[in-house]
Amino acid sequence: MQLIYTPMTLIKSISGIRGTIGGSASDNLTPLDIVRFTSAYAQWLMTHNSGGLSVVTGRDARISGQMAHQLVNQTLIGMGIDVIDLGLSTTPTVAVAVPWEKAQGGIILTASHNPKQWNALKLLNEKGEFINAEAGAQVLHYAEQEAFQYAEVDALGKWHPRTDAIQKHITATLAMDTVDVAGIKKEKFKVVVDAVNSSGGIAIPQLLAALNVEVVEIHCTPNGHFPHNPEPLKEHLGDLCETVVKEQADFGIAVDPDVDRLVFVDEKGELFGEEYTLVACADYILSKTPGATVSNLSSTRALADVTRTHGGSYTASAVGEVNVVTEMKAVQAVIGGEGNGGVIYPPLHYGRDALVGVVLFLSLLVERKLSVAQLRASYPSYFMSKNKITLAEHMDVDAILDSLAKQYKEERLSTIDGVKIDFENEWVHLRKSNTEPIIRIYTEAPSQNAADTLAQRFVEEIKSLF
Repeated sequence: MQLIYTPMTLIKSISGIRGTIGGSASDNLTPLDIVRFTSAYAQWLMTHNSGGLSVVTGRDARISGQMAHQLVNQTLIGMGIDVIDLGLSTTPTVAVAVPWEKAQGGIILTASHNPKQWNALKLLNEKGEFINAEAGAQVLHYAEQEAFQYAEVDALGKWHPRTDAIQKHITATLAMDTVDVAGIKKEKFKVVVDAVNSSGGIAIPQLLAALNVEVVEIHCTPNGHFPHNPEPLKEHLGDLCETVVKEQADFGIAVDPDVDRLVFVDEKGELFGEEYTLVACADYILSKTPGATVSNLSSTRALADVTRTHGGSYTASAVGEVNVVTEMKAVQAVIGGEGNGGVIYPPLHYGRDALVGVVLFLSLLVERKLSVAQLRASYPSYFMSKNKITLAEHMDVDAILDSLAKQYKEERLSTIDGVKIDFENEWVHLRKSNTEPIIRIYTEAPSQNAADTLAQRFVEEIKSLF
C-alpha cells in the first residue's frame, strides 16, 4: 500500500545525514557531502571540548561503506581529531566503545535498514548516545555555513585501528547479571541466523558460539550485497523461515545491516513479530527488576499490557531512539526500545542493541522452558499494519497532519510526534519519517483485517487532502 512520488535523496535530521550514493552534491550523499558534514560535526565537537579530541568510527558492510568510512576518518584527522577506527562493526559496538575509549564522540557509517544505494552518518555524543536535536541543529548550521577550521600539519589527528571491539562488546554483553549464561549453554540451542550479508554476520554467530549455540548461517558473508530487502520484515525473510523448518532449529534470528534491530522466527517458521522482540525482553527483565518501560508511539500496546502485569508503568515517547532514551532516563525505565525490534537495556548502554536482545531472549526461553511459538502465544495478540506514502518535495505534510488532528479532536489524541489517534480497540499513528521522504502510517487492532482496513481508510483520507 504505497503512493509513489519523486523522492528526495539527501535527508538531514537529528537521526544523522542520510542519502543515496552518487549524483550531485547537496542532492545526494556524495564524497563532498560526507566531508562537509563530518567537518561540521568535528567543528561542533571542537566548540564544546578543549584539549585533544578523539572520535570512534565504524561501519556496516554496505558496498559504499569503505569509501565513506575513509572519507570520514581522514576528514577528522584533517580537523586535528584522533580517530579510533573499529572498521567493520555494528552500531551498538561503536556506541559502547565511545565511553570505553574515553572519546568525545562517534560516527557510524550505516543507513540501517535502507537498501544498498543508501548510506548515512550517525552521530554520537561522548556517552555513545545519539546527539540531541539542539546538537543536531548546530551541526547542520556549521555545515550550511561551511565554517570549518582545519588543523595545520603539526596538529593533524592520528589514526588508531581497533580489531577487538566486537569481541569486547560480546564479553560485556555476557557479563550482564541478568544473562543466564550457564543455563543457555546447557540447553544447546540450534539457531539459524540471517545477517543480510552485513556485520551481523560477524557479531551474532560469535555471540551464539560463546553460548554453546549451534549456528546455521545464511546471508552472513559481510560483503554488502544484500540478498533481500535489508529491513527485517516478514515479507523479506522467506529464506530464514524455510531454513529454520528445514534444519529443525529451535528458532531463527534476523538483524538489519547495522545490528540494532532484531527479529525472531519460531520453530514452525513463523515470525515471532518484530513488535514482540521488545515485549519478550521486557517480560524477562520486569520479572527480575520491576519498574517502568518506554517505547515509542508507533509500538504495540502489548508492552504496556505486559508491564502492567508486572506492576510497572508504561510511557510512550516520540519516535526516534534519542527520544526513547530521553524518556527512559526521565522515568528511570528498567528497559525500553522501539517496536521495530530495537531493545534498549541501560545496564550496558542507552542504545538499541541486537546482541543484548539475543541474550535476554535466550535467558527467557531457558527460564520459561517454552518453545518460541509457545512463548509468543502467551502474550496479548495485537496485529499491526505498517504502510507509507512517499512524498514529493512540495507537499506540506504538517498541514495534512494538522487537518487530521482537527478532524479527530474528540478522540484520544497525541501530537508530540505527528498525530496518533487512540480509538477504543485500535489506533493509528501518522508521522513524517526522520530517515526517508515518506509519511508513515502505522495501525494496530485486534485482527490483521481490522488493522489493514484502518490503514487503508487513512491512506484514502490523506489522499483526499492533497
